[in-house]
Amino acid sequence: MEGEVLTGRLLVATPQIEEGVFHRSVVLILDHSDSGAQGVVLNRPLGAPVDSVLPGWQELATQPDHVFHGGPVQTDSALGLVAVPGEGQAPMGVRRLFGGIGVVDLDAPPPLVASEVGGLRIFAGYAGWTAGQLEGEIRTGSWYVVEAEARDAFTDSPEDLWVRVLRRQRNELAFVSTYPADPTLN
Repeated sequence: MEGEVLTGRLLVATPQIEEGVFHRSVVLILDHSDSGAQGVVLNRPLGAPVDSVLPGWQELATQPDHVFHGGPVQTDSALGLVAVPGEGQAPMGVRRLFGGIGVVDLDAPPPLVASEVGGLRIFAGYAGWTAGQLEGEIRTGSWYVVEAEARDAFTDSPEDLWVRVLRRQRNELAFVSTYPADPTLN
C-alpha cells in the first residue's frame, strides 16, 4: 500500500470498525496524494430530498434521490458527484476526477449540465485524512481497499452496498460479506 495512489478506489470498512459513521461504510476515494486523501461515503442516505437542500437539482438525482452523508468533514457543505459519459473533455460545469466520475459545480444552473451527465448524487460533507493518516488506518486493519465499479457511486440500493462490494471480491473478502451487522446477536 505504501506509495500507492488510491484515487478512484473504494475503502470498505472492516468489521474492526464497530460503530460510528464508518461502521460498514463504503468510501469512494476522490483524491489521494502525499498530502492526504478525500472521499465520500456512498452508503449513508439521509432523509432529506435533494430539492430541500439544492432546489433545481432533484430531477438529475439518481435514486434514492436524497442527500447522502458524505463524511464527518464540513457537513454544512454539499458536493455533487456526476456520471460523465465518454472519455473526452468534461461538460461545462463539471470537473472530471477519474474514469466516468466528475464533480459538478452546484452553483451552475442545473439545465446547463442536465443533458451532459448520466447521474447525480449529492453529499453533505466528506471524509478526509491528513498525510499518512489513511495509510496508517489501512495498515492497522480498519479498511479493505478494492476496485470500484462504475455503478457503485450511483447505486439505487445503498443499504446493501457494503455486502455487495465484498461479495464480488474473488478472495477471502467475499466471506467477510456474511459478517453480521451486530456480532453480539450472533
